[in-house]
Amino acid sequence: MRAKVIESENGRRVAVEACTEPCAIERGMRIIGGKWTGSILYHLKDGPVRFNDLARMVGGASKKMITERLRHLEDHGMIKREVVATSPVSVEYEITDFGSTAICILDELRQWSENVPTERTQQKRRTG
Repeated sequence: MRAKVIESENGRRVAVEACTEPCAIERGMRIIGGKWTGSILYHLKDGPVRFNDLARMVGGASKKMITERLRHLEDHGMIKREVVATSPVSVEYEITDFGSTAICILDELRQWSENVPTERTQQKRRTG
């Protein structure tokens, strides 16, 4: 990612070494950047979790959305799905070794976002 904008001989600004679509950051964001995807991965970091328990952990997301995100993550090799022979049958999800490589990124994002001023904090600063 060495893209930059320079001025050409005729005075026009042109991009040099522009990112090809999709660039590395965009590819990564397409995998882990979807709504609820990071939360789901983060909740799977400590071991297998049953679907309904995961739905409880990821508050605010519908079961349909969680199912879509889980399928997306499974398609990209980030998690694995296992049907457990219980009565009734249940499904567990577990992060793969490849999926685990994203946890440090997500943890740094979590730490960073904990320090980002909220809208309420920004309003207090403006009103003094």
